[in-house]
Amino acid sequence: MKESNIKVMIVDDHEIFRLGLSMLLTEADDIHVVAEARNGEMALEYCATLQPDVVLMDIKMPGMSGIETTKHIMERFPQTRVVVLTSFEEDNYVSDILEAGALSFLMKGTTADKLIEAVRGANLGEGTLSSNATAALIRSLKQPALPLEPITDRENDVLRELTQGKNNREIGEALFISVSTVKNHVSSILQKLDASSRSEAVALALRHNLVPMD
Repeated sequence: MKESNIKVMIVDDHEIFRLGLSMLLTEADDIHVVAEARNGEMALEYCATLQPDVVLMDIKMPGMSGIETTKHIMERFPQTRVVVLTSFEEDNYVSDILEAGALSFLMKGTTADKLIEAVRGANLGEGTLSSNATAALIRSLKQPALPLEPITDRENDVLRELTQGKNNREIGEALFISVSTVKNHVSSILQKLDASSRSEAVALALRHNLVPMD
């Protein structure tokens, strides 16, 4: 687990938005904004020198796009987690930037609490998808495969909690199991669904109606 002081970099071409976001994040005692970049090129330079734990990434920027920037960050700084924060939710944007290596996808209209929770989750390797992003990802999937092995009842419980955007701690509290047990179930679910991420597993589960919804 990474240290509690989470180093965050904001990448967005709008200065006022960066400033407001920085002020919002500094309200959290465990989050420290170490840099603000107005484009992808600056983001890569700051990643090399400051090594942020989490990058908040816009998609559309002058020059290098957020998708391209995310690809380069994942290639050169794989320990860094990318959380997309954008006003664009087209299907191809969601699938392309998640494929590039982004861990989470949020809309700029998300609440402060949701954003801070997403940053904390990303620091622990846990992804977060907005409901619109989840729907877009489902639509973009091409002939998704059914589970390679049957999902157990307990794994189904965990999968259902995942579709609600909960992190490991929240799932453990809801199901009265330890965080380590949750992690084991999530790993098993990813393997059975042949999914590369929690986000993809959620999309597959919803696409195939694997999880009974209320």
